[in-house]
Amino acid sequence: MKDRGSVILIRGNRVALIKRVRDGMTFYVIPGGRIKEGESPEDATIREAFEELGVTIAIKERVAIIEFNGGLQYYFLGEITGGTFGTGQGKEFTQLDRKRGTFETVWMEIKDLADHDVRPREIADLLLTGSVK
Repeated sequence: MKDRGSVILIRGNRVALIKRVRDGMTFYVIPGGRIKEGESPEDATIREAFEELGVTIAIKERVAIIEFNGGLQYYFLGEITGGTFGTGQGKEFTQLDRKRGTFETVWMEIKDLADHDVRPREIADLLLTGSVK
């Protein structure tokens, strides 16, 4: 797995997630994706927020770096500065024949993270404990 950049967006008591339904499972992920050649983790996170969520963001701070499948996943707290949430046009939303299940942008109450399969769990736990605001 390649390195990834992901954004944690909090509005009030809710966090932005991608609801995934794949192979009969429903789970939620923090928006983000692979870092391209020559791209910084921050730049990848900004690009992915626009592709997946339809919003422009400002990075506030790095929250965590998690090792997963031989790659590094960078998580940044971000703030929406423009665009319209839910209008992402990345290939996961436009190429439905990719056999990767469905993708839906959602806002979830932070308190409800404990009751859902949110990945990675480490980030969900940080949000639940109030470590990320």
